Amino acid sequence: MVPVSHIVLLSTALFFIGMYGFLTRKNLITMLMAIELMLNSVNINFVAFNKYLYPGKLDGVFFSIFIIAIAAAEAAVAIAIIINLYRSHKTIDVDAASELKN
Repeated sequence: MVPVSHIVLLSTALFFIGMYGFLTRKNLITMLMAIELMLNSVNINFVAFNKYLYPGKLDGVFFSIFIIAIAAAEAAVAIAIIINLYRSHKTIDVDAASELKN
């Protein structure tokens, strides 16, 4: 059985990798993938703490399924925004699109 500290360490590493990817990338697709990585690290925490604190209940799993559904809706809306941005500015680079706006 894997100790909860290892799972929390993995989840923390994934979250900060996602945060680094979100803050340093200029491409909207990679920023979207970084947000998905952060949401998945939260899902790992929900499932791990549910297993160790309340093994008979499925509350953490239900929260994870809810987050996955929200992430799917967020991805659909974000891709629609990215397509609209590409049609209007012919780029998905965040800095280039903000320069074209001015």
